[in-house]
Amino acid sequence: QVQLVESGGGVVQPGASLKLSCVASGRSRSMAWFRQAPGKVREFVAAIDGLTYYTEAVKGRFTVSRDSAQTTMYLQMNSLKPEDSAKYYCAAGHQTFGSIITASSARTYNYWGQGTQVTVSA
Repeated sequence: QVQLVESGGGVVQPGASLKLSCVASGRSRSMAWFRQAPGKVREFVAAIDGLTYYTEAVKGRFTVSRDSAQTTMYLQMNSLKPEDSAKYYCAAGHQTFGSIITASSARTYNYWGQGTQVTVSA
């Protein structure tokens, strides 16, 4: 069993940056960030299994990374927009992806964190 704890969320203005962290209690082969805004379905943001994968809406603005121990994942978010406002969830899994189709599917992941809120507002 792997426990995940997210941190780093907050309230920022459009154009600002935030860095989210996800600390895992054990190693996993893959990790990802998803987000969910009120009234919307949970959506894929970014994932890493050695390679990195991003949804189109965040390409060029967000960067996902892991530490060398592969127990902490980060999401550097730059040029934030109001539409980035959501609760961001960390996920971890036992398999590698092979494609963004697998990386972006919630069913790929075995463990989920409780989420951290990101609000982008003027």
